[in-house]
Amino acid sequence: MNCIVIDDDNFARKIIDDYVNRTKPLVLLHSFSNAMDAINVLNSDELVDLIFLDIEMPGMSGIDFLNSLSTLPQIIIISAKEKYAVNAFDYDITDYLLKPVPYNRFIKAVNKALERQKNDKIHSAGTEIYIRQKNSLVKIKYSDIIWVEAMENYIVIYTIHEKYTLSFTMHAIEEKLPPKMFIRIHRSFIVNIAEIHSIEEKVVHVKTGNDSINCIPLGKMYREKLLKVLNVISK
Repeated sequence: MNCIVIDDDNFARKIIDDYVNRTKPLVLLHSFSNAMDAINVLNSDELVDLIFLDIEMPGMSGIDFLNSLSTLPQIIIISAKEKYAVNAFDYDITDYLLKPVPYNRFIKAVNKALERQKNDKIHSAGTEIYIRQKNSLVKIKYSDIIWVEAMENYIVIYTIHEKYTLSFTMHAIEEKLPPKMFIRIHRSFIVNIAEIHSIEEKVVHVKTGNDSINCIPLGKMYREKLLKVLNVISK
């Protein structure tokens, strides 16, 4: 489980860093003294499963951080004060820990996160995926997804009925989609294989819900893999 730690208190942050490094299922990707630097990581291709987040920080508070992103990994709040707990749980956080955090309480929170991750995988292993939209979960059938496009700091999932904009990375969404149904054809595009209508040298044509065709760029480094996946008949 890939983690990042965000806390402006250097001493408290180093303790949590140490806890993460001592706990086998966890991998510490980054440790930040402010939330703004962490946003850049969440908008990159690095897959982050869990964030240990402080609340009271200068510049951008933990609550401001939660409000800034439409889609978040699991969150475990680590705060010196109880008063933020009720508000924090409105963001569907996994747990709320009070400083100083003993290791046994840290492990209990991590076990909650691991169990939740396991359940999320079970729920998304069938025919649909659930995405967070503010404080609710929206179910999207895999078969309804036509393509996924990466923008500057977010992705857009295009479905038959509508589109969903998320603060997510291409790497992270690629991990969530079944590889037998979806394939990456460009640095910024993943398509539903069943919706591919035709392929040209540098373009893939995909069908949309109203039977129209949309042109999506085909990256040179992805072309060979795409042709291997498709059932191509040639002379």
